[in-house]
Amino acid sequence: MQIVKASEAVGAIVENIDVTRLDDREFAAIRQAFFDHGALFFRDQKLTPEAHIAFAERWGAIDFNRFFKQREGYPEIAEVLKEPDQQLNIGGGWHTDHSYDTAPAMGSILYALEIPPSGGDTLFASMAAAYEALDDAMKERIRDLKARHGNAHVFGEESAYRKAVGERYTNADQAGQTAIHPVVLRHPETGAKGLYVNPGFTLEIVDMEAEESQALLQQLYAHIMQDRFHHRHVWREGDLAMWDNRATWHHALNDYHGHRRYLNRITIEGVELG
Repeated sequence: MQIVKASEAVGAIVENIDVTRLDDREFAAIRQAFFDHGALFFRDQKLTPEAHIAFAERWGAIDFNRFFKQREGYPEIAEVLKEPDQQLNIGGGWHTDHSYDTAPAMGSILYALEIPPSGGDTLFASMAAAYEALDDAMKERIRDLKARHGNAHVFGEESAYRKAVGERYTNADQAGQTAIHPVVLRHPETGAKGLYVNPGFTLEIVDMEAEESQALLQQLYAHIMQDRFHHRHVWREGDLAMWDNRATWHHALNDYHGHRRYLNRITIEGVELG
C-alpha cells in the first residue's frame, strides 16, 4: 500500500490496496491518512453493495440519508445519479454534507459505478489550508463567531432546486433542520483549526446584521475558492472516494450533458461540533 498526496492542500491517493481486504494495521494507516489529508481516493475497487456497507461500518455508524433516493434493497446507500436527459446534477455547487445537522456527518464514501466519457469531475477544498492562509486581522475577526446552517432551501417542498432535481430527492416534508456551529472549527479528531461555513447550507452569521453577514460570508467563500486550496478528482469507474465533512468542501461539476453518471454514497455519523 502506498499513500501519496493528491495535491499540496487536500487529499491523498491510496494505491495498491483492496478496501474489502484491509487488515487492522492497514486500516489504521488509512484512517490516519484520512484525518491528515481530508480526503482519500482509491482506484480500481470492485465493491458489491454489501462490501461498500461493510467498509463504511468500519468507520462508524451509518447516517441514513433522508433526502436522497435510496438504492433498492439497501437503505444505507444513497444514489447520486444524473440521467442523459437531465440538466441538473446532485451536488453541483460548493458545499459540505450535512452541516445543517446538530451532529454533522463525519464522512462520505462515494463509489463510482458509471462515469461519463469526459467531465463529471469533483473538486475538493481544504478548510484548514484556507484558514491558515487568512491574515491575522481576519482570524481575529471570525475567532468567536458562529453561523446558522439550514437545508429547507435545498431539500424543502418550496425549493426550486429540489423540484428541478425531481424524484432523485425524497421526503421534502422532512426538511427544515437548522444548526449553529463555530465559523472556526477545531477538528474533533486532529485539533486543527479550519473554516466551517459553506455556500450550500450556511444561512447567516449569528447575531450579525444581514448585510454584514452576507458580505463576510462572501469574502470567506471567495478566499476558499482559490485554486491553491483545491484538488480536482477525475473519476474512473471503480473509484472510491471519501472525504471528511468537517475539513473539506466539495463540488460536483455538471459538464457532461447527454451522458449518465451514477455513483453510490454512504454517509458516516459524526459528533456535535463545538
